[in-house]
Order: sequence, then structure tokens, then C-alpha cells
Amino acid sequence: MKEFDYIIIGGGCAGLSLAYELNIHQKLKNKTLAIIEPRDNYIKDKTWSFWKIFSHNFEDCIKKSWNNFTINIPNHTKYVECKNTPYQTIDSGLFYDKIINSLNQNNNIFFFKDISEIKTNNSFIFNSVADVTSGEDNLWQHFSGFEIETNKELFDEEIFNLMDFDCDQKNSVHFFYTLPYSKKKALVETTWISDLKNISIQDYDDQLNHYIGNNLKIKDYKINFKEVGAIPLFNMKNKKKNNQINIGTAGGMTRLSTGYTFLNIQEHSKYIRKNLDNIQNTNLFKLKKKYQILDNIFLKVLKNNPQNMGQIFFNMFSCPPETVINFLSNKSSVFEDLLIISKMPKLKFLKQLF
Repeated sequence: MKEFDYIIIGGGCAGLSLAYELNIHQKLKNKTLAIIEPRDNYIKDKTWSFWKIFSHNFEDCIKKSWNNFTINIPNHTKYVECKNTPYQTIDSGLFYDKIINSLNQNNNIFFFKDISEIKTNNSFIFNSVADVTSGEDNLWQHFSGFEIETNKELFDEEIFNLMDFDCDQKNSVHFFYTLPYSKKKALVETTWISDLKNISIQDYDDQLNHYIGNNLKIKDYKINFKEVGAIPLFNMKNKKKNNQINIGTAGGMTRLSTGYTFLNIQEHSKYIRKNLDNIQNTNLFKLKKKYQILDNIFLKVLKNNPQNMGQIFFNMFSCPPETVINFLSNKSSVFEDLLIISKMPKLKFLKQLF
């Protein structure tokens, strides 16, 4: 069996982003890389969305960008502008095509289905496969979406709906999310924050069909694409080993209060690339400790008070948009943190803190 300088376990968003970052910066010119990924083909399977707070490698994979959004609770809608940090959605099909085409041009990069096919003793490993088996009551952000197309021009493509809480909560946090790609096409998602007990694909489909027909008032549409996924909203063990670093969700790159991961992955990939030559002695890249503390408190409040979450998120966006976006994107100042905290229900948060 062959040996490699580097091994990436998991060829998903994190693994491919790192491989691409290393490849375009010539870090694999004289080094070999094995990517362990069981899938046979890369096809569009999801979307990644985020506020653009810094430049990244995948501007040409953006499906749509917006400068305005809304957030809804029953009987109230808040309109928010975000032109300084536009909200972007990455098409995973374009993302995969771009990266795979680039990696295939490098004869030092190889794909394998299973790690048992290669030697690992002398390799440095980047692992993106998270251990999510612990804790039955752990919170997840789980979701399903339809990309729908209508015959008539029914969508305002200049504004998206970030959260619509005007829906059945069922003792868990629940909202809908609508990204209009054009006047006739949109991605509509049902999103829950809860454990994963008693969830079925049919439940998701029924929720989406009901919301599209009753809330969006769309009766005639076709479904072009479906996606379903779950993001763990709990801390995982992430200790540096002599020959391994965890990346992606496994490496703590998911913001626990929001599920946002894509830009954190890009920042982590750049950090690894810059420190690759001394990677054995490099400190772990982590999100700032303050976000871990605040998110853990927030999730405890969320778990115990799901009925209040719509109002809490709604109140949060009473702050200046830049403040909220910076906070949700891990780039806030202490002053901005205090502004966000001032919008929280004090007694509930203090109770969880202590």
C-alpha cells in the first residue's frame, strides 16, 4: 500500500475546501495527498449560505446574493438591509465541479473510498468526520428544503426571508426560510432546532407543502430539487494529536447558535495552508472562547424556552444590522456583544448562566 504526506478523511465541504486551498497555493507541488471519500460521484446535494464578511475562493459558485431580508413572528415583520455584508448562497454542484476539476489536474492528489486502502503511519491527517454519537438529547439544527419553480412571477428576488416563526412550534424551535433565486424560483426550507427523535422525510414534505400552499399562497409549482440535512449544535472533543487535526464540524467550525460553518471552514483552511510547513507545532485554530460561552448559554435557554425563541431572534435584529451580522459571523467587538446581550431576556439568561 502507498504512503502519502497528507491524508484528508472526508471529501465534503471541509475536506475539499482544504484540498483546494493547498492546491491553488502550490502546497502540494512536491507533496502527496490522499482524500478518503466513499461517494462515487459529486452531484448537487445541498446549499451553503452566509453573510459575506470577507472574500473567499468561491465567488464563482454563488447562486444568488441578496442585500435585504425579513424576519417574521406572528403579526410582525422586520425588514433589514445588509448591503455591506450581502447574504450569499453557494450551489454545491458548482462548488464540487470547480474543486474536483482543479484537483484532477494535480498528479499528487488521489481519491480513495476507504482509509484501509492506504498506509497512515507516516502521514499527517486532516479529519472532517465528526463523532456525533454521544448524547441522545443533544440539539441539532435539522432541515429539509424544496427548490420550487412556478409558472408565474411570484417572488421578489431582491429580498429573502431569513426566519419565519409564524408556524407550528410543537415544543421545539421551528421556522421557515425562503431564498428567492428569481421571480419564478426559490428554495423554501423547514428548519427545526431540537433532538432528532421521531423525524421522518414525510413530516418535512408535509410541512413544506402546507407552508408553500397556505403561507406563501402558491398552489401551482414543481419541485426541481430536494435537500435534507442535520447540523450538530453541541461541542465535540477536539484535541490535537501528534499527526492529526480535525477540520469542519469535527474541528469546531460550526457556530453552535446558528449552524453557520462555511466561512469558518474557509478561514480554517487558510490558517492550515499558512502554517502547513510547521503543522505539527501549530496551535489549533478555534472560534473565540466568548462565542463558545455565549452559545452554550443561548442553547440552554433555547432548549428550556423554545416558545420564546422567535421573539428573541426578532428582538436581536433591533440592533444595527452590522452588529447582528458581525455577532452571528464571529466578528463582533465587545461593544457589539453587549448590544446583542441587551436584547436578550435577562432573567432567563442569568438563570442558565448560574
